[in-house]
Amino acid sequence: MEINELELSKAKLEIIKYGKKLGEKNMSPATSGNISVRFENNILITASGTCLYDLEENEIVLIDENSKVIDGNKKASSEKNLHNAIYKMRPDINAIVHCHSPYVSAFAVCHKSLSKPIISENVFYFGEIPVAKYALPGSEKLVENTARFFAKHNAVLLANHGIVIGAKDLKNAYFLMETAETCAQIYLNSLILGGIKELSKKDVEELYTLRG
Repeated sequence: MEINELELSKAKLEIIKYGKKLGEKNMSPATSGNISVRFENNILITASGTCLYDLEENEIVLIDENSKVIDGNKKASSEKNLHNAIYKMRPDINAIVHCHSPYVSAFAVCHKSLSKPIISENVFYFGEIPVAKYALPGSEKLVENTARFFAKHNAVLLANHGIVIGAKDLKNAYFLMETAETCAQIYLNSLILGGIKELSKKDVEELYTLRG
């Protein structure tokens, strides 16, 4: 297989850019989380045990549709099979971000979906963010429990784990990650202030019409 090294390096630098942003926002503490993007007919994904905040190019590997490393000398992320399953299901998704961000992960720990219509952005971009049943990180059961939700959703909470988000490109996957984390923080803060006042059904329907 012939690889366009220039394009490969550009794709890796984009992953490094958004990995750093996720780290700066405390959405990927220490060596948690992973990022991937489609690259030609394969997938570029962060290596196992790497810190998204200070990634280097050699910490991003190219894997094929069977999750086998075909370029790079490090072990691919333990969640490589989940990324691959989502890409196979959703040809419109070209980038995936998985994080253990604090506020979103609090909902994952409580097995509580982010489904209440409390702010327009969350309704517009997600509709709802369901919770996949717990399974061992990196396991085939995790893939089975989680990937199926991407038939109808672009973001899924992983019970007692974190969140995985897919988008048309890495920039939008990062924006969705910020949106989900902010919504979770607002949700929790609103409980402290005395309770949530949800948008009405009519309000929600109007927001859905804007999605096109």
